[in-house]
Amino acid sequence: MITEARRAGDPVDLHLIGLKKSYGAAPAVRGVSLDVPAGKMVSLIGPSGCGKTTTLRMIAGLERPDEGRIVAGGRTLTDGARGVPPEERDLGMVFQTYALWPHMTVTQNVAYGLKQRKRPAASIAAKVEQVLGIIGMAQYAGRFPGQLSGGQQQRVALARAIATEPGILLFDEPLSNLDAVLREQMRFEIRTLQRRLGITSVYVTHSQDEALAISDEIAVMRDGLIVQTGKPLEIYNSPRNAFVAGFIGLANIMSLGQPECDDAALAGRLNDGTLVTGIAPAKGLRGRTVVKVCIRPVDIRLDTGRGETVSQVNRLFGQVTAMTFTGGLVDYFVRLAGGEEVRVQATPPIVAEAGAPVTLSIPPTRVVVLED
Repeated sequence: MITEARRAGDPVDLHLIGLKKSYGAAPAVRGVSLDVPAGKMVSLIGPSGCGKTTTLRMIAGLERPDEGRIVAGGRTLTDGARGVPPEERDLGMVFQTYALWPHMTVTQNVAYGLKQRKRPAASIAAKVEQVLGIIGMAQYAGRFPGQLSGGQQQRVALARAIATEPGILLFDEPLSNLDAVLREQMRFEIRTLQRRLGITSVYVTHSQDEALAISDEIAVMRDGLIVQTGKPLEIYNSPRNAFVAGFIGLANIMSLGQPECDDAALAGRLNDGTLVTGIAPAKGLRGRTVVKVCIRPVDIRLDTGRGETVSQVNRLFGQVTAMTFTGGLVDYFVRLAGGEEVRVQATPPIVAEAGAPVTLSIPPTRVVVLED
């Protein structure tokens, strides 16, 4: 194994190569490969049991893979048979439960990792003061964790993780214990800090909002495998299958019969025979009698007339079955003439109540063909 020391502040790239991990006869990770560029934030997202936390724990050295390799900055952390101990991996980790020492002050908690590395006292004091200033917690330096709010404790945990200037920062669902408002605030703080420091980061979450807001890239996991990777906008706009479409953002998944397609376009029919067209590539659909498409609720225009003012392409007729006002958005649930249920999101004002006939219009560019 390569054991050269990294200079503090140097960016580190991370490579996962064919990682596998089973617990008895139950496979948790079934062959995960992922490249995390130096200085970037990559999120692992997926439902409970998909393998994202096990993958993170293998990076941290808390679990040893049955197969595969982990390489960081040219240094092999594990090759399956052998592994660098967690404390020697040049990593920082922020846990869901904060994991602060309750009998230590904020200063002592942040200084803990530096003392373990036997840094000079003056250097430790300067570094603690610096990181507490960065996260806005300098005024709480003498308090104990029990005297802090959940958000403040998470900031201290973050300060402790970055104090040692690690090459890689790992986040294990760090915001799941916070209330909704504080969770939103903290995710922006984490993203701002990560960009400022340029630390390569892997962030595990089950929240699509967090993943979309903080990530340079997202890896969507299911059943121990990565099913799609890409930039947040790419995955949102071009999901590969119905699982990804439904997990990243809201999605109407619709089936189109009698599909006709070429290399750049698709046309198919709803239950009532209405023609729906899309211009997304439709590869691998030859011979299918039904194809699935993804249409985001925000991409559908709702009109209360007969559609004279909307596009004549992809014009669908239906009736509002329910309406929900959530402040910045209005959700309309519409049953189409052929029986399909469609969700539409629009900004206020409210233009249709339950029972109202409506016309929907969908740009062909927003009809995404799925591989399912």
